[in-house]
Amino acid sequence: MRAAERAILSRYDYRKTSNKIAFALVCLVIAAMVFTMIYPIAVTFMNSFKTTVEVNSFPPKFLPESWKPDNFKEGWRYMDIPHFMGNTFKIFAGNMIVTIFALGLASFALSRLNLPYRRAIYLFFLMTLFIPPSTYIVPNFVNLKDLGLLNTFFAFWLPAGASAFNLLLLKSFFDNIHHEMFEAARIDGASDWRSFTRIALPLSVPIFSTLAIFVFSAVWNDWFWPSLVMHGDPNYPLATAIYKKVIAARGLKLNVKFAILAMTTIPPMIVFLIFQRYIMGGLQIGGVKG
Repeated sequence: MRAAERAILSRYDYRKTSNKIAFALVCLVIAAMVFTMIYPIAVTFMNSFKTTVEVNSFPPKFLPESWKPDNFKEGWRYMDIPHFMGNTFKIFAGNMIVTIFALGLASFALSRLNLPYRRAIYLFFLMTLFIPPSTYIVPNFVNLKDLGLLNTFFAFWLPAGASAFNLLLLKSFFDNIHHEMFEAARIDGASDWRSFTRIALPLSVPIFSTLAIFVFSAVWNDWFWPSLVMHGDPNYPLATAIYKKVIAARGLKLNVKFAILAMTTIPPMIVFLIFQRYIMGGLQIGGVKG
Protein backbone atom coordinates (compact mmCIF):
# COMPACT_ATOMS: atom_id res chain seq x y z
CA MET A 1 0.00 0.00 0.00
CA ARG A 2 1.05 3.55 -0.67
CA ALA A 3 2.22 5.32 2.46
CA ALA A 4 0.04 8.18 3.59
CA GLU A 5 1.57 11.62 3.18
CA ARG A 6 2.32 13.44 6.40
CA ALA A 7 0.21 16.53 7.00
CA ILE A 8 1.48 19.84 8.32
CA LEU A 9 0.14 19.01 11.79
CA SER A 10 0.57 15.54 13.25
CA ARG A 11 -1.90 13.77 15.52
CA TYR A 12 0.14 14.86 18.49
CA ASP A 13 -0.03 18.50 17.37
CA TYR A 14 -3.82 18.33 17.11
CA ARG A 15 -4.03 17.41 20.80
CA LYS A 16 -2.63 20.77 21.85
CA THR A 17 -5.27 23.31 22.85
CA SER A 18 -3.49 26.19 21.13
CA ASN A 19 -3.39 24.30 17.81
CA LYS A 20 -7.07 23.40 18.11
CA ILE A 21 -7.97 27.06 18.66
CA ALA A 22 -5.81 28.19 15.75
CA PHE A 23 -7.28 25.49 13.49
CA ALA A 24 -10.82 26.53 14.50
CA LEU A 25 -10.06 30.19 13.73
CA VAL A 26 -8.65 29.28 10.31
CA CYS A 27 -11.77 27.24 9.52
CA LEU A 28 -13.94 30.15 10.67
CA VAL A 29 -12.10 32.61 8.44
CA ILE A 30 -12.36 30.27 5.45
CA ALA A 31 -16.08 29.77 6.08
CA ALA A 32 -16.58 33.55 6.24
CA MET A 33 -14.69 34.03 2.97
CA VAL A 34 -16.73 31.32 1.26
CA PHE A 35 -19.95 32.91 2.51
CA THR A 36 -19.01 36.38 1.25
CA MET A 37 -18.27 34.91 -2.19
CA ILE A 38 -21.33 32.67 -2.51
CA TYR A 39 -23.92 35.01 -0.98
CA PRO A 40 -23.97 37.65 -3.80
CA ILE A 41 -24.30 34.92 -6.42
CA ALA A 42 -27.12 33.26 -4.47
CA VAL A 43 -28.92 36.60 -4.04
CA THR A 44 -28.65 37.24 -7.78
CA PHE A 45 -30.25 33.90 -8.61
CA MET A 46 -32.98 34.27 -5.97
CA ASN A 47 -33.87 37.82 -7.08
CA SER A 48 -34.11 36.63 -10.66
CA PHE A 49 -37.15 34.53 -9.66
CA LYS A 50 -38.89 37.30 -7.69
CA THR A 51 -41.45 39.87 -8.69
CA THR A 52 -40.52 43.54 -8.90
CA VAL A 53 -42.32 44.23 -5.63
CA GLU A 54 -40.41 41.48 -3.82
CA VAL A 55 -37.04 42.69 -5.10
CA ASN A 56 -37.73 46.22 -3.86
CA SER A 57 -39.32 45.17 -0.57
CA PHE A 58 -37.76 46.00 2.81
CA PRO A 59 -36.63 44.17 4.77
CA PRO A 60 -35.44 41.96 1.93
CA LYS A 61 -36.19 38.25 1.87
CA PHE A 62 -33.77 35.69 0.53
CA LEU A 63 -36.28 33.23 -0.96
CA PRO A 64 -39.04 34.45 -3.30
CA GLU A 65 -42.64 34.06 -2.16
CA SER A 66 -43.80 33.32 -5.71
CA TRP A 67 -41.36 31.96 -8.28
CA LYS A 68 -41.32 33.85 -11.61
CA PRO A 69 -39.30 31.92 -14.23
CA ASP A 70 -40.80 34.20 -16.90
CA ASN A 71 -38.19 36.79 -15.91
CA PHE A 72 -35.61 34.75 -17.82
CA LYS A 73 -37.76 34.72 -20.96
CA GLU A 74 -38.24 38.47 -20.74
CA GLY A 75 -34.53 39.02 -20.20
CA TRP A 76 -33.66 36.74 -23.14
CA ARG A 77 -35.98 38.74 -25.40
CA TYR A 78 -34.68 42.07 -24.13
CA MET A 79 -31.06 41.39 -25.03
CA ASP A 80 -29.38 39.29 -27.71
CA ILE A 81 -27.19 37.39 -25.27
CA PRO A 82 -25.89 34.78 -27.79
CA HIS A 83 -24.61 37.52 -30.10
CA PHE A 84 -22.64 39.35 -27.41
CA MET A 85 -21.47 36.04 -26.00
CA GLY A 86 -20.21 35.12 -29.47
CA ASN A 87 -18.18 38.36 -29.56
CA THR A 88 -16.66 37.41 -26.20
CA PHE A 89 -15.65 33.96 -27.46
CA LYS A 90 -14.15 35.50 -30.61
CA ILE A 91 -11.97 37.72 -28.45
CA PHE A 92 -11.04 34.77 -26.26
CA ALA A 93 -10.16 32.56 -29.24
CA GLY A 94 -7.97 35.26 -30.79
CA ASN A 95 -6.23 35.96 -27.50
CA MET A 96 -5.46 32.26 -27.04
CA ILE A 97 -4.04 31.94 -30.57
CA VAL A 98 -1.78 34.93 -29.92
CA THR A 99 -0.81 33.52 -26.53
CA ILE A 100 0.07 30.10 -27.94
CA PHE A 101 2.10 31.23 -30.92
CA ALA A 102 3.41 34.74 -30.17
CA LEU A 103 4.05 34.34 -26.44
CA GLY A 104 4.77 30.61 -26.78
CA LEU A 105 7.48 31.15 -29.38
CA ALA A 106 8.94 34.11 -27.48
CA SER A 107 9.10 32.21 -24.19
CA PHE A 108 10.53 29.15 -25.97
CA ALA A 109 13.24 31.33 -27.48
CA LEU A 110 14.11 32.84 -24.10
CA SER A 111 14.17 29.42 -22.50
CA ARG A 112 15.84 27.15 -25.06
CA LEU A 113 17.64 29.23 -27.69
CA ASN A 114 21.06 30.75 -27.23
CA LEU A 115 19.96 34.36 -27.61
CA PRO A 116 22.35 37.25 -26.95
CA TYR A 117 21.50 39.24 -23.80
CA ARG A 118 18.89 36.65 -22.91
CA ARG A 119 19.07 37.41 -19.20
CA ALA A 120 18.72 41.16 -19.81
CA ILE A 121 15.62 40.55 -21.93
CA TYR A 122 14.18 38.37 -19.20
CA LEU A 123 14.80 41.05 -16.56
CA PHE A 124 13.24 43.68 -18.82
CA PHE A 125 9.99 41.75 -19.09
CA LEU A 126 10.12 41.02 -15.37
CA MET A 127 10.36 44.73 -14.55
CA THR A 128 7.27 45.52 -16.63
CA LEU A 129 5.19 43.58 -14.09
CA PHE A 130 5.77 46.44 -11.62
CA ILE A 131 4.14 48.99 -13.96
CA PRO A 132 0.44 49.63 -13.10
CA PRO A 133 -1.84 48.66 -16.00
CA SER A 134 -3.66 52.00 -15.77
CA THR A 135 -0.53 53.84 -16.92
CA TYR A 136 -0.45 52.32 -20.39
CA ILE A 137 -4.17 52.42 -21.25
CA VAL A 138 -3.84 55.76 -23.04
CA PRO A 139 -0.66 54.81 -25.00
CA ASN A 140 -2.30 51.55 -26.07
CA PHE A 141 -5.41 53.43 -27.21
CA VAL A 142 -3.35 55.97 -29.18
CA ASN A 143 -1.29 53.23 -30.86
CA LEU A 144 -4.39 51.28 -31.87
CA LYS A 145 -6.01 54.46 -33.17
CA ASP A 146 -2.94 55.29 -35.29
CA LEU A 147 -2.95 51.72 -36.66
CA GLY A 148 -6.66 51.98 -37.53
CA LEU A 149 -7.56 49.02 -35.34
CA LEU A 150 -10.26 50.65 -33.23
CA ASN A 151 -13.68 48.99 -33.41
CA THR A 152 -12.05 45.72 -34.49
CA PHE A 153 -11.18 42.57 -32.58
CA PHE A 154 -7.49 43.23 -33.28
CA ALA A 155 -7.72 45.88 -30.55
CA PHE A 156 -7.88 42.91 -28.14
CA TRP A 157 -5.74 40.38 -29.96
CA LEU A 158 -2.71 42.65 -30.45
CA PRO A 159 -2.30 43.66 -26.77
CA ALA A 160 -2.70 40.00 -25.78
CA GLY A 161 0.71 39.35 -27.34
CA ALA A 162 2.34 41.75 -24.86
CA SER A 163 1.42 40.00 -21.61
CA ALA A 164 4.62 39.80 -19.58
CA PHE A 165 2.98 37.61 -16.94
CA ASN A 166 1.95 34.96 -19.46
CA LEU A 167 5.36 35.15 -21.15
CA LEU A 168 7.27 34.56 -17.91
CA LEU A 169 4.90 31.81 -16.83
CA LEU A 170 5.44 29.98 -20.12
CA LYS A 171 9.21 30.49 -19.92
CA SER A 172 9.26 29.01 -16.43
CA PHE A 173 7.38 25.99 -17.73
CA PHE A 174 9.72 25.48 -20.70
CA ASP A 175 12.70 25.69 -18.34
CA ASN A 176 11.43 22.56 -16.60
CA ILE A 177 11.33 20.43 -19.76
CA HIS A 178 14.37 18.15 -19.91
CA HIS A 179 17.07 19.62 -22.12
CA GLU A 180 18.01 16.17 -23.44
CA MET A 181 14.76 15.96 -25.40
CA PHE A 182 15.64 19.01 -27.47
CA GLU A 183 19.24 17.89 -27.88
CA ALA A 184 18.05 14.54 -29.25
CA ALA A 185 15.74 16.36 -31.66
CA ARG A 186 18.59 18.55 -32.92
CA ILE A 187 20.78 15.47 -33.44
CA ASP A 188 17.98 13.99 -35.56
CA GLY A 189 17.97 17.17 -37.65
CA ALA A 190 14.90 18.87 -36.21
CA SER A 191 14.72 22.64 -36.52
CA ASP A 192 13.80 24.97 -33.67
CA TRP A 193 10.29 25.33 -35.10
CA ARG A 194 9.89 21.56 -35.23
CA SER A 195 11.18 21.24 -31.66
CA PHE A 196 8.59 23.76 -30.53
CA THR A 197 5.63 22.25 -32.38
CA ARG A 198 6.50 18.56 -31.86
CA ILE A 199 8.01 18.60 -28.36
CA ALA A 200 7.37 21.80 -26.42
CA LEU A 201 3.79 22.45 -27.54
CA PRO A 202 2.35 18.97 -26.84
CA LEU A 203 4.00 18.94 -23.40
CA SER A 204 2.57 22.39 -22.64
CA VAL A 205 -1.09 21.38 -22.51
CA PRO A 206 -1.32 21.82 -18.69
CA ILE A 207 0.15 25.33 -18.68
CA PHE A 208 -1.85 26.45 -21.73
CA SER A 209 -4.99 25.08 -20.08
CA THR A 210 -4.20 27.20 -17.04
CA LEU A 211 -3.62 30.26 -19.20
CA ALA A 212 -6.88 29.56 -21.03
CA ILE A 213 -8.75 29.88 -17.73
CA PHE A 214 -6.95 33.13 -16.90
CA VAL A 215 -7.55 34.56 -20.38
CA PHE A 216 -11.19 33.49 -20.40
CA SER A 217 -11.80 35.06 -16.99
CA ALA A 218 -10.14 38.33 -18.05
CA VAL A 219 -12.05 38.52 -21.34
CA TRP A 220 -15.38 37.58 -19.74
CA ASN A 221 -15.12 40.20 -16.97
CA ASP A 222 -13.51 43.07 -18.89
CA TRP A 223 -15.90 45.88 -19.78
CA PHE A 224 -13.79 49.04 -19.50
CA TRP A 225 -11.30 48.43 -22.31
CA PRO A 226 -13.97 47.27 -24.81
CA SER A 227 -16.00 50.39 -24.04
CA LEU A 228 -12.98 52.46 -25.15
CA VAL A 229 -11.97 50.63 -28.33
CA MET A 230 -15.39 49.41 -29.51
CA HIS A 231 -18.08 51.76 -30.80
CA GLY A 232 -21.55 50.36 -31.38
CA ASP A 233 -23.61 47.51 -29.99
CA PRO A 234 -22.78 44.86 -32.64
CA ASN A 235 -19.11 44.68 -31.59
CA TYR A 236 -19.48 44.76 -27.81
CA PRO A 237 -18.46 41.72 -25.77
CA LEU A 238 -20.93 40.47 -23.21
CA ALA A 239 -19.57 42.33 -20.16
CA THR A 240 -19.67 45.71 -21.91
CA ALA A 241 -23.14 45.02 -23.29
CA ILE A 242 -24.33 44.08 -19.80
CA TYR A 243 -22.95 47.32 -18.37
CA LYS A 244 -24.40 49.58 -21.06
CA LYS A 245 -27.72 47.85 -21.74
CA VAL A 246 -28.55 46.32 -18.33
CA ILE A 247 -26.69 47.96 -15.44
CA ALA A 248 -27.07 51.47 -16.81
CA ALA A 249 -30.64 50.92 -18.09
CA ARG A 250 -33.32 52.88 -16.23
CA GLY A 251 -36.52 51.52 -17.76
CA LEU A 252 -35.67 47.85 -17.21
CA LYS A 253 -37.32 46.06 -14.30
CA LEU A 254 -34.96 45.10 -11.52
CA ASN A 255 -35.99 41.44 -11.42
CA VAL A 256 -35.33 41.15 -15.17
CA LYS A 257 -31.90 42.69 -14.63
CA PHE A 258 -31.13 40.00 -12.08
CA ALA A 259 -32.38 37.34 -14.49
CA ILE A 260 -30.00 38.55 -17.22
CA LEU A 261 -27.12 38.69 -14.74
CA ALA A 262 -27.93 35.16 -13.56
CA MET A 263 -27.88 33.83 -17.13
CA THR A 264 -24.52 35.43 -17.85
CA THR A 265 -23.08 34.04 -14.61
CA ILE A 266 -23.64 30.39 -15.53
CA PRO A 267 -21.10 29.95 -18.42
CA PRO A 268 -17.97 31.04 -16.50
CA MET A 269 -19.01 28.91 -13.53
CA ILE A 270 -19.29 25.87 -15.78
CA VAL A 271 -15.94 26.57 -17.43
CA PHE A 272 -14.23 26.98 -14.08
CA LEU A 273 -15.75 23.82 -12.59
CA ILE A 274 -14.65 21.77 -15.60
CA PHE A 275 -11.10 23.10 -15.87
CA GLN A 276 -10.31 24.19 -12.30
CA ARG A 277 -7.99 21.20 -11.77
CA TYR A 278 -5.57 22.74 -14.27
CA ILE A 279 -5.13 25.94 -12.24
CA MET A 280 -3.05 24.63 -9.35
CA GLY A 281 -1.47 21.88 -11.43
CA GLY A 282 -0.38 24.28 -14.14
CA LEU A 283 0.97 26.84 -11.71
CA GLN A 284 2.93 24.18 -9.84
CA ILE A 285 4.45 22.88 -13.07
CA GLY A 286 5.27 26.39 -14.24
CA GLY A 287 6.56 27.67 -10.93
CA VAL A 288 8.72 24.83 -9.56
CA LYS A 289 12.20 24.46 -10.90
CA GLY A 290 13.08 20.89 -11.84
